[in-house]
Amino acid sequence: MFRRAYDKMMNLASHRNAPWALAGVAFVESSVFPLPPDIMLIPMVLAERRKAWLFAAIATIASVLGGIFGYVIGYFLFDTVGQPILNFYGYGHRFEEFAARYNDYGAWIVFIAGVTPFPYKVITIASGVTHLNFFVFMIASVVARGIRFFALTALLYWFGPPIKSFIDRYFGILSVVFVVLLVGGFVLIKYVM
Repeated sequence: MFRRAYDKMMNLASHRNAPWALAGVAFVESSVFPLPPDIMLIPMVLAERRKAWLFAAIATIASVLGGIFGYVIGYFLFDTVGQPILNFYGYGHRFEEFAARYNDYGAWIVFIAGVTPFPYKVITIASGVTHLNFFVFMIASVVARGIRFFALTALLYWFGPPIKSFIDRYFGILSVVFVVLLVGGFVLIKYVM
């Protein structure tokens, strides 16, 4: 099933309506779809480098809008479906504790999930479920998704096809290293300054 979806998205990347398809994939990936928009963005940037930054912007904007949809799903469906189930089994009070802890680190959770290969949709929905401050959610989402798509586009723009193989092979590791360095930098600044 995933292979068919992957092949279909690769074919869409070369179609004249590819920017619309990229927007659609980026939108649904942030709330329900399992495959990331990177698999469309990569061949699109390599095929039309003069439009690379436009493609990155489309992926970022559509992904953030899809994240809002995921937030809304979590915000409204949890109250109508999830909370009654938790209350029935006697776990309603535990959710309150989880939500408080989640919201203490919510900006970091959204940011890390937005940059790494972690399924972003899980975090967008969880942010709605826990009623994470929407402004915090939006800032973290815009920054994270912008970094992810513009950094990928920059690498493809400057290094071309050879970087595609490298990114495909080491994307997970590269994302984790980036986040570790970023968090480490903030920790270092906090304790050194």
